Amino acid sequence: MPEAARSPWRRLAEWRLRDWLGTALALVVIDQIVKVLVLQTVRFGEVIEITPFFNLVLVYNPGAAFSFLAGASGWQREFFVAVALLASAWIVWMLRRHRGRALFCLALTLILGGAIGNLIDRLWMGAVIDFLDFHAFGYHWPAFNVADSAISCGAALLVWDAFRGEAQAQDVAAGAAAKDAAAESGRSL
Repeated sequence: MPEAARSPWRRLAEWRLRDWLGTALALVVIDQIVKVLVLQTVRFGEVIEITPFFNLVLVYNPGAAFSFLAGASGWQREFFVAVALLASAWIVWMLRRHRGRALFCLALTLILGGAIGNLIDRLWMGAVIDFLDFHAFGYHWPAFNVADSAISCGAALLVWDAFRGEAQAQDVAAGAAAKDAAAESGRSL
């Protein structure tokens, strides 16, 4: 089948662990570059109106999503570092184990990149750097960042993958495994 005629999911199903980890690394780099740019251009507490519903702000969040545990006495930093490290190790293991399940691996890769991006903030600054402020009718969504967006998109893709059904995911994985077997037998000749 010509390369152009193959679905993007089939192409992603052929990715190896290094491809998924490279994608997570690219996401971490993008997240960190954007955060450095925000740190260089936005002062803490400053609000820069971009549109009637979107501002740039600079917020240091010592907690987790939606500032969960932000008001704790300081122990939460080590807790969230440990959670990020354990989750990252588990995700790498899952990526190795479920190679061929493109949507599942993409979801895990987004979560991995986001978790590492926020982990770097915690280690470097002691808190996560948030700067995207969406609001409507006087209500503000908690400020977030690129890494948070990746984690949220990854979580949504995990839910989508769960609703797609295991049979469809296994069909794609079986196709990738068959291609690997054919490539291996071709190398041994």
